[in-house]
Amino acid sequence: MTIEEKIIEKLGLQLHPEAGYFKETYRSKGEINPGSAYNGTRNYSTCIYFLLTSGMFSAFHRIKQDEIWHFYEGSNIDLHIISETGQHSSKLIGRDLFKGESPQVVVPGGSWFAAEVTTPNSFALVGCTVAPGFDFSDFELAQRNELTSAFPQHRDLIARFTR
Repeated sequence: MTIEEKIIEKLGLQLHPEAGYFKETYRSKGEINPGSAYNGTRNYSTCIYFLLTSGMFSAFHRIKQDEIWHFYEGSNIDLHIISETGQHSSKLIGRDLFKGESPQVVVPGGSWFAAEVTTPNSFALVGCTVAPGFDFSDFELAQRNELTSAFPQHRDLIARFTR
């Protein structure tokens, strides 16, 4: 059994809709009504484990809330973000601060984002915290043609990280 298979089993991770494996680890008891941008109430915050292997990628998707990624274990992750105005940035999530990696990265709400493990035959275990709390009704998986029409300058990147 590989180390990532052991982690998946130990943490009870399940397949995630955009790729990788996840498990919700926290959902606050408190709820808020965040207003008309959301359909109904949301918990104050939620948190998941997320494991990604080098043989897969997390496809472009977005949520309405800010999402904070926390690095835990394995190889670094290259996180691609396309803002609502079309600006692209790439953030390395990892623990080697002196090679430009950061153990924590914030994805602004409404931004499209995708991720990949940069080291072949490896994996990364991260945590993702969302506030207001995550709800699948806030989740949107990118459609290649629509995202390319909106941001033609990122055509190659979009083709690489959509299905």
